[in-house]
Amino acid sequence: MEQNSPLISVVVPVYGCKTCLQELCNRVVATIEAIPAQFEIILVNDASPDDAWDTIKHLSRTDKRIKGMDLARNFGQHHAITAGLDYTSGDWVVVMDCDLQDRPEEIEKLYEKAMEGYDVVFGNRIERQDRWMKRKSSQFFYRMYDYFTGRSSDHTIANFSINSKKVVESFRRMREQNRFFPLFIQWMGYKNATVHVEHNARKTGKTSYNLKKLITLATDAIISQSNKPLRLSIQFGFLIAFASFIYGVYLFARYFFLAEPVQGWTSVMVSIYFIGGLIFFNIGVLGLYIGKVFNETKGRPLYLIRETTDECNDIDEKS
Repeated sequence: MEQNSPLISVVVPVYGCKTCLQELCNRVVATIEAIPAQFEIILVNDASPDDAWDTIKHLSRTDKRIKGMDLARNFGQHHAITAGLDYTSGDWVVVMDCDLQDRPEEIEKLYEKAMEGYDVVFGNRIERQDRWMKRKSSQFFYRMYDYFTGRSSDHTIANFSINSKKVVESFRRMREQNRFFPLFIQWMGYKNATVHVEHNARKTGKTSYNLKKLITLATDAIISQSNKPLRLSIQFGFLIAFASFIYGVYLFARYFFLAEPVQGWTSVMVSIYFIGGLIFFNIGVLGLYIGKVFNETKGRPLYLIRETTDECNDIDEKS
């Protein structure tokens, strides 16, 4: 292979897919060697419950182009991606999942499309091999996200992508705690494209994104990217105030011009409970934003690394 051939870094967050890692690396190696290009594979262990770190260390010892990072605890998929991107040195960086739903063979498609002059190329999963609930929840998330942010997103796009070094360097400058990799990349506005890729069914394990996590992710993504919920709460408050004023004028007219007594206790109590609930809702929305600001002002690191395979291999060589 020529020395001036591009270096492609492949970043893979690892959680719950220990048995897939050997096949994943074998297929990535075969694909990139056929391009041809130099490469490195960076496996980021996000406190995987199946002791994937031992497998990662073994893979690194057998092939020095495979590198690993062991995070101190589970920070979440998008923080693990950030850790991997901070560690890369490639001219192009591929981000993909570890469960083999993203087919390593499709990296060649992404790379060829990028060579047409694009900074970012996403894999477009037209025929997703996920459960019905996950597909529908993903569609619902992007519709809500687009409504609150005024953007136009594609629910068939996830993390699987290839990004130029310029894009990765820009991504590294974004250090907020609420992270969502594909949305950050799309927000940057670099020249991007999509290619149709095949999407496989999950080989082992099950997704870690249950309904609660999906709702939390959606809430964090919307709050971190838009202040529209605050503006909507203000508009709704004005609407309620205007409706109350009109109703007050109506009651005033009935009492003074038609001599009809105003109905008392029931309507008053319903109004109090309604307005009280609305106030608590608005305070809750405001509290979410204040909480996110509080998290950002702490200045805590996005992730902590327990060890890397470079450290482990150095110890092995010395011993």
